[in-house]
Amino acid sequence: MKVRSSIRSLARQSGAQVIRRGNRVFVINKDNPRSKARQG
Repeated sequence: MKVRSSIRSLARQSGAQVIRRGNRVFVINKDNPRSKARQG
């Protein structure tokens, strides 16, 4: 699955993790919990 550029910018922040759950790509951030994204 391609990762959109809007999600990629969130994934580059410190503390961010890219996680695949099933067919979806999630970005969650432990340092800044408000910064999260979903694709798919």
